Amino acid sequence: MLASGRSSFEVALPAGGTQVSVERTPGEGRTTILIAHGAGAGMDHPFLTGLAAALTEAGFSTARFNFPYVEQGRRMPGPAAHAIATWRAAVAAERELDPTARIIAAGKSYGGRMASMAVAEGLDVDALVYLGYPLHPPGAPEKLRAEHLPAIAVPQLFIEGSNDPFIQPLTQFEEVVETCRDARVAWIDGGGHSFEVKGRKRPASDIGAGLAPLLVDFAARI
Repeated sequence: MLASGRSSFEVALPAGGTQVSVERTPGEGRTTILIAHGAGAGMDHPFLTGLAAALTEAGFSTARFNFPYVEQGRRMPGPAAHAIATWRAAVAAERELDPTARIIAAGKSYGGRMASMAVAEGLDVDALVYLGYPLHPPGAPEKLRAEHLPAIAVPQLFIEGSNDPFIQPLTQFEEVVETCRDARVAWIDGGGHSFEVKGRKRPASDIGAGLAPLLVDFAARI
């Protein structure tokens, strides 16, 4: 059973093992949604805490974790291999707590992209959820981050703001999704990269919580 509260797990990196924080909240069902943060904020960002709270209320267990660079007080992400190793360690830690639980890997922007790379390399999860997939840097659609996506066999849900500069032009994004084996898109009309909508000011925690029904529906479908 998922243990409640804040603890840590070890990530094996080339320079040696390092501990990262994880916050777990048990739910009523046998599905754990493992949540990674984006490049610019750690696991305690209100967007993620709001999302996790709403998912727990819906019956899911949740586990939010940090990448090593955040744990070490740095602002910029380290090598992708470090984040992929962290995803592997995070999933292993949850499997150890409950080997029979279904695990859905979810990540905000960078965290979701790193999850997809880990799964493309063989990480065993039951599904992937991207909370604003960063398809390319804003204004640079030629620098795609999608070459690994066709290798992913598990179901994928892209939750995307229609005004997100990381996926413009939308036709290019839709073409990328078409290359995936099993993927669907949930659009947030007018939403930006953090799902903010112009002219509709809301706390980040409310925005995160508002996305929970999309994950609940996706989990039911798979």
